Amino acid sequence: MFTARKKKLLENVSKINCKNIISCQPENIFYLTGFWGEGAVLMNHNTTKLFTPTLEYFRALEDSKECEIIKTEKRGSDGALLSLTSELDKNSFYCIDNTSYNLINQLKEKIGNNKIIVNEDPFFKTRIIKDEIEIKYIQKAANIVDRLYDICLKEIKEGVSERQLQAILLYETFKNGGGIPAYKSTLNPFIIASGPNSSLPHASVSDRRFKRGDFIVVDLTLRVNGYVADATRTFGLKTINPELKKIYEIVKDAQRLGLTKCSNKIKIGEVDKTCREYISANGFVNEFNHSTGHGIGLDVHEPPWIRPNNEELLMDNMTITIEPGIYLESKFGVRIEDSIMIDSKKGRTGIINFNKFEKDLIII
Repeated sequence: MFTARKKKLLENVSKINCKNIISCQPENIFYLTGFWGEGAVLMNHNTTKLFTPTLEYFRALEDSKECEIIKTEKRGSDGALLSLTSELDKNSFYCIDNTSYNLINQLKEKIGNNKIIVNEDPFFKTRIIKDEIEIKYIQKAANIVDRLYDICLKEIKEGVSERQLQAILLYETFKNGGGIPAYKSTLNPFIIASGPNSSLPHASVSDRRFKRGDFIVVDLTLRVNGYVADATRTFGLKTINPELKKIYEIVKDAQRLGLTKCSNKIKIGEVDKTCREYISANGFVNEFNHSTGHGIGLDVHEPPWIRPNNEELLMDNMTITIEPGIYLESKFGVRIEDSIMIDSKKGRTGIINFNKFEKDLIII
């Protein structure tokens, strides 16, 4: 498994005239070795060396595969990176995924200004096509998400707060074997947004209590063995007026059309266009204010980006989300999202949908 991944990555860095790789990002280290933690990887066609500090060394011994492990005295991935400089060849070029200005300058001082190529693209281009192991874990994560939506049906009630529902779902996530991604852009692992809060695509979880007539957006992202599934459902509470139901159906149909459009070798921008034009044609030109989706894997948001004018092609074994929405400022919002995989072997459908939970409007 790791040998195949390394070969693919080395093929991609060779396209920028490079034969050596330095990786400091935890996602990439995990992808290449199976170890997620403080460290740095030095790799070429002959060797893979994982540099990790003393406090991580024995865990690295237990978790990592197909690599040599070297103990460093310096803490953190930055310390591990500086520890490997003695093994760098001044006559070779190194592609690195670290973008720290100070660290890159220190490396350049060691082996020469033009020998360090800062470029994350080969890493993302390698990870964009998932192997069987990765697909298995994404599916497991999506299964847990579906179970959490079943729990929502029991726990969403008048008087329950967004924060209380999040606490219940977090407990059930860990109970079912899932983990939680860490976002730098939010203080909350989930999006639980009710009433006017649902008009914010990235609403912060609050102490607002659910009320009759609310739309409640529940956006769940979780990991299994590092791999992410991401889905959203919008529930109604007690009595939903006809206008809100109409808008829900527009979003549901837009998402269905987007899923139908997904297939091997179609331009990614066409998927976004399909969802966006349908929502616009139904009178909501400016109320769909984010991209139609994104890649999922070891990052919550990674290539490919399902957004306007993207000329890249969807390819088999890409894993993405499709998540159109409509948001009326200070009133309410609706979003429906699934995690899917492109799979031309599925014939006319062209995809595997990892999420099975109902998308018809459920009024609790």
